[in-house]
Amino acid sequence: MNPLVVDTGPAIASLSLSVIVPVHNERHLVEASLRRVLALDHPTIAALQIIVVDDASADGSAEILDRLAAADRRIVLRRHEQRRGKGAAIRTGLACASGDVTVVHDADLEYNPADIPALLRPFIEEGADAVYGSRYLAAPYRRAMMFRHATMNRVLTGINNVLTDLDLSDVETCYKAIRTPLLQSIPIRSDDFRFEIEITMKLAKRKAQVFEVPIRYLPRSYREGKKIRGMDGLLALAAFAHFAAVDDLYHDDEFGSHILHQLERTRRFNVWLGDTLRPFVGDRVLEIGAGIGNLTSQFIPRDTYCASDVNPVYLAYLRSYAAGKPYLQVRKIDAEQPADFAPVAGVFDTVIMVNVLEHVSEQDALANVRSALAPGGRAIVLVPQHPELYSSLDEALGHKVRYTRQTLSQALSRAGLVEETMFDFNRASVPGWWFNGKILKRTTFSRVQLKAFDLAVPLLRHVDRLLPYTGQSLITVARKP
Repeated sequence: MNPLVVDTGPAIASLSLSVIVPVHNERHLVEASLRRVLALDHPTIAALQIIVVDDASADGSAEILDRLAAADRRIVLRRHEQRRGKGAAIRTGLACASGDVTVVHDADLEYNPADIPALLRPFIEEGADAVYGSRYLAAPYRRAMMFRHATMNRVLTGINNVLTDLDLSDVETCYKAIRTPLLQSIPIRSDDFRFEIEITMKLAKRKAQVFEVPIRYLPRSYREGKKIRGMDGLLALAAFAHFAAVDDLYHDDEFGSHILHQLERTRRFNVWLGDTLRPFVGDRVLEIGAGIGNLTSQFIPRDTYCASDVNPVYLAYLRSYAAGKPYLQVRKIDAEQPADFAPVAGVFDTVIMVNVLEHVSEQDALANVRSALAPGGRAIVLVPQHPELYSSLDEALGHKVRYTRQTLSQALSRAGLVEETMFDFNRASVPGWWFNGKILKRTTFSRVQLKAFDLAVPLLRHVDRLLPYTGQSLITVARKP
């Protein structure tokens, strides 16, 4: 039995669902709309939660919502004292969401809740992170829409696809179903219809696995109460410019996800690192601290590759990424916990641990790495070098220590690992780290600096060895006897 096939996420036949329903002055339609949602009864839905956010309705909608909420405990009712917009209502509702997946449903009757179970299938069958209901994909039938409205949507979708490299057919659809932990980890700044652009661009930047399914759509006219206007199209164009330029992708968390993501976006640097480590990587690999798979994607396929992390946001991404890759397994592994390593003792010929050891107890972590290796297996370890460079940047990243060759060699020896080679890596970034951390006392990285550095990597990787000082990082390859 393969000991790795235990934590890819259980086979799921159904999901709990949270439905966020923003409401503003919809007394003629809201009850019928909510009753359609309440009537959902499908094998894919294990439990149903409906979060209604009354965005300061003044037409009698509030009384209807009070009555419905009192009659059915599946309805959670929240209110805004002043009108704040659709995006703000979604943000309020999201704070209450407890389902595996969250979907937005407008209070009018333009969208049919009977289509929601179809949105859940890619989560169950394909490991999706987000599923959009498209009004333009082939369906048994669809009602003809207002031409100008549809044309504007196609223009916005085209711009979105150029900027995100996603091939969507309907970026402005209301029916966006997203894994709840993922959606809750993303800061939502838009208070109005710009939410549609913001969440799509942020999902793309987070490398989410996005699917589309066809849905039905019954458009209403402006006379009937349609709220989106031409000005919202212009605001959407401004939103594209803003969210393309700004990386605001993670709420602050204990893992420093927002800082780590900035480093992970240096694509050329990650390729350089992958090329440096590749000669030492075997066929049965455990990667500790895989993040969003920047190295994983370079080293697969292998006979066996296990990507691990402790950050639940990263684990959810890795599990989605692993769909359709039978050689790639995903586990939650804490480098300091022997129990996490017990099921995989002696399994691997390679353990990769990049920028992890400085965060944890080195004695426990290296002992656990040794336990996961088969006799003769290799541990590839990258750590920050130069104790004198320790600064505000290290504190923000949660670094406990920066290493020297001597201290790293001693740590390996204490863990019973035999050092094969140790070498410097990335001398080029030492001045920048010193200036930002020691002089400017920064706790994060300038996007401009990171971009400039990443653009220069093709040159720097060829001259790095010629620089007259040691590297920002140390890489060691050590063997289990």
